[in-house]
Amino acid sequence: MNRRQFLGKTATTAGALALGAGATVHAAEEPPAAARRLTDPVTLGKTGIKASLIGIGTGSIGVNKQSNQTKLGQERFTALIRHAFDKGVTFFDVADQYGSHPYLKEAIKGLPRDKFVIQSKIIHRSADEARADLERFRKELGVEYIDIVLMHVVTEPDWNTRFQGVKDVLSEAKQKGVIRAHGCSCHSLAALKAAAADPWVEVDLARYNPWGKHMDAGPETVRPVLAQMKQGGKAVIGMKILAQGDVTKGDDRLAKARESLRFGLGSGVLDNMVIGFESPAQIDEVLGETRLALAELDKARVA
Repeated sequence: MNRRQFLGKTATTAGALALGAGATVHAAEEPPAAARRLTDPVTLGKTGIKASLIGIGTGSIGVNKQSNQTKLGQERFTALIRHAFDKGVTFFDVADQYGSHPYLKEAIKGLPRDKFVIQSKIIHRSADEARADLERFRKELGVEYIDIVLMHVVTEPDWNTRFQGVKDVLSEAKQKGVIRAHGCSCHSLAALKAAAADPWVEVDLARYNPWGKHMDAGPETVRPVLAQMKQGGKAVIGMKILAQGDVTKGDDRLAKARESLRFGLGSGVLDNMVIGFESPAQIDEVLGETRLALAELDKARVA
């Protein structure tokens, strides 16, 4: 199956994305009861956590405690987050590796805590480090709890047994109300398959786009694994939707962005998608293309 055939097939299953309160996982062929809107809340798997369809990432080229977003400086970072929030984006993705915790702390000051979701990630692999990380993260973010905490950049096929200590720390933190859900971000196909099979994983951050760029494997290989996650009630959050910005360059960037968004929205395997916006203008453009993509998918649904 080539990419165009794959895109066509996924477009016919546009109704598979579960949205709204009490959302359930739909079969790939089952259409939604009504047209979807960008402002509709998304329920993330069985976690009970509700967020926006599009989330904002803060880790573009995120290494060594910095990213393209933190390099903007506090004032512009805050303006970026506030613009996103004003546009209905309520899912904020951060990580220790990005150095974005203290930046988000300043950006969310004054915002109602129950109106947004914070997802962060632990890169360390020992229980003691993970426990210390969680305490530090809350201080850096200035919050009592973090909605979702993931084990960051798992690659090993046995990560879910090798790093059992970290899993135990996150499970304990959930029991104490320090976090609301736990999971992982996968950076290999083997790790992704292990996450799909492990009931401990409640949330998975997965690389997914129609171009097969910056992914664990091609979309035709990754999609069945993500479908397995969805069938198991896991929340699947898409990243690299715009291929790490590769498709947002050139005169056809908006058309390619819409194709990528339509692909993700119509795949039936993603709850929502995180995009590493770097300017308010990018937010407006992508949200506009998302609305158009949703309209195209709904039109195809009733055709």
